Amino acid sequence: MLVLGIETSCDETAAAVVADDFELRSNVIASQAELHRRFGGVVPELASRKHIERLLPVIDEALEQAGVGLERIEGLAVTCGPGLVGALTVGVAAAKAVALARELPFVGVNHLEGHIYAAFLAEPDIAFPVLALIVSGAHADLVVMRDHGRYEILGRGRDDAAGEAFDKVARAMGLGYPGGPELDRLGREGRPGAIPLPLPMADESLDFSFSGVKTAALRALRGHEGDPAFLRDLAASLQRVVVEVLVRKTMRAVEVARPATVIVAGGVAANSRLRSEMAEACRRSGIRLVIPPPVLCTDNAAMIAAAGGRRLASGERSPLNLSVQSDLPLA
Repeated sequence: MLVLGIETSCDETAAAVVADDFELRSNVIASQAELHRRFGGVVPELASRKHIERLLPVIDEALEQAGVGLERIEGLAVTCGPGLVGALTVGVAAAKAVALARELPFVGVNHLEGHIYAAFLAEPDIAFPVLALIVSGAHADLVVMRDHGRYEILGRGRDDAAGEAFDKVARAMGLGYPGGPELDRLGREGRPGAIPLPLPMADESLDFSFSGVKTAALRALRGHEGDPAFLRDLAASLQRVVVEVLVRKTMRAVEVARPATVIVAGGVAANSRLRSEMAEACRRSGIRLVIPPPVLCTDNAAMIAAAGGRRLASGERSPLNLSVQSDLPLA
């Protein structure tokens, strides 16, 4: 089966073609970062309008890169939540139109499930059960995946996600939008323990909270905005405490779930410190770790096509009156 995936949950307009066994044929992403940079974050109305302008050309490019026409596509998968309602609506409307015009089956996909399936695009032979840490600008979740499509939430974010903390502190530091990659780059030049910051929600639970450490970092920044050495140290110190808690709680969840594989997914999975420290923790525990390459960590349609293709192959279909949901739960 050749599946066309569509992703418009936030500010990336994306389309991809994925074949059976998670074979990636194309993956096209049109970023809106330049558009939203002047505002310091995503403006939902502008994101929706830009999706309308870009989505059809992006789909055409994905088909061209895959070397196929629409007549070769056998199914469609589209993000239906969680995300920005207006942005999601653009993608779902386009998927419905193509499905209706070509008489193709289509399925709505949870964006978080898509992030998990990005790992299967990188390494298709992943063994179950899986423990997935999904960490992004809006989410911090620990999920057990017993088999394809079967999820149990062990822990979740209770307020700000790790990516949101990174982005907001980076913006206050003058690093622009998106701030996470720049914070990562700057932190490599700083001293991780130089700025004392509290460990965020470092209790025995498997839930996450990053609002407190974000506030502490913003307070520490006051009066030092123009000091390059301080900014490097703050970037390193913030990443140290956030990553320490992410790794610590993931390893605690390993003891609970006894998985065969750990997956780290979502935009923050591209962070170099998180990748290296999680790799070391899993090595010490003797457990297999799979982290997708950075291009598959950020929002993309290949992960949606991969997750949707698995659902379509099992016979699942979405009705043409499928609606979007900004807070769609994974389990």
